[in-house]
Amino acid sequence: MSATKLNADARTSVAIKRTAPQVALYKKRRPGRARGIAALYQSGISAVEALRANALRSLLTSLGIIIGVGAVIVMISISEGNAATINQRLSSLSPNELIITPGSASTFGVRQGLGTQQTLTQADADAIAAQIPHLMAVSPIENASGQAVFRNQNWATTVQGVYPDYQQIGNWQLQEGSFFTAADEQSGQAVAVIGQTVADNLFTPLGIDPVGQQIRIRNAPFTVIGVLAPKGATGFGRDADDIIFVPFSAAQQRLTGSQYASSIDVLVDSAADVADAQNAIQQLLEQRHHIINPALADFNIFNQGQLLQTAEGVAQTLTILLVGVAAISLIVGGIGIMNIMLVSVTERTREIGIRMAIGARARDVLTQFLVEALLLSLAGGIVGIILGLLGALGGAHFGGWPFVLDPRSVLLAFGFAALVGIGFGFYPARRAARLDPIAALRVE
Repeated sequence: MSATKLNADARTSVAIKRTAPQVALYKKRRPGRARGIAALYQSGISAVEALRANALRSLLTSLGIIIGVGAVIVMISISEGNAATINQRLSSLSPNELIITPGSASTFGVRQGLGTQQTLTQADADAIAAQIPHLMAVSPIENASGQAVFRNQNWATTVQGVYPDYQQIGNWQLQEGSFFTAADEQSGQAVAVIGQTVADNLFTPLGIDPVGQQIRIRNAPFTVIGVLAPKGATGFGRDADDIIFVPFSAAQQRLTGSQYASSIDVLVDSAADVADAQNAIQQLLEQRHHIINPALADFNIFNQGQLLQTAEGVAQTLTILLVGVAAISLIVGGIGIMNIMLVSVTERTREIGIRMAIGARARDVLTQFLVEALLLSLAGGIVGIILGLLGALGGAHFGGWPFVLDPRSVLLAFGFAALVGIGFGFYPARRAARLDPIAALRVE
């Protein structure tokens, strides 16, 4: 007896063994729903046996699905973690805040950068507060950073001259004492409100309560009337508590001697009015500065709400891009499933013929191979989810970003893997269902 005949007999024996559980099912003509459920159950059992018979091939076939699902979960986790980090860093920004800065100075044709031109004044800030509607607070800012000294302690810090309204703009709370008042501003009182970092470096080593003590800023004496509640680090790496606030008029008279403001901060009453307020401020300052061409304006208005929207848009775009790249692995995995199922149909042609000969209908064969393809993709999806979660946790741990993962993204990846299995398994299953049973039985 030839080797070919022996191989054919062996394949026939295996085919008969695999179809044995379906013989009774095919002979019994049950009602449609009951028969369908029984057929699906038997197809599942046969699919598991077929996949176990070629375990290594099944593993390699589902590898594309495993990589795809795992990559989707990792990419979504990374993008959401980065988005959370960006939002945390930008949390100190108020979407209702407008920041007006001077334009760029030019020396011999060389532009010095934003804020180097001195164009904004205290009168500009007062005009904005008086003429622009929907504003909650307005404050000019005079930057006067320098060395703060108390007895034998000194500390280089940021000093800003502001209006009392700046407490509301910056959402500053007081730990002790009070903020300076409008009367202090009008009279140019030499009073100061210090941040926690300044207090820790000037007063804590001496064990002295800061309130009521006199410090020197650029050798000008100021009396501390309040200590700000700690805020911690800002999203841009700067210590928000390393600050001293003094009245704007006192900063100009005692520290800088300037007649201009470094910038003007404006707090709008609601996000819906920010755009209108920005346009109104633009027109007012153009009139006050006698600017005919808006492109040549000597000031700039920054809308922090637009910055937040831009950051959110970038994060969303990054998420879509990363998920799209990862989804390509799922498509490749689906192609692998289609390829291996076509090979399986070719190898099991005799088995298909025997099934049809003992009463299997075309949809029974179709279900059989669809279930196999679905099991391949679902098994790969489960393994991919496990590996993806481990990869996301590891990336968050070593990358330093928070672990953030929406459970819906896991369900989405798993569902997409199932759809890939059904979609790419349908053609091989349909091809198997359309085989001629007589021709199938003749295949060696």
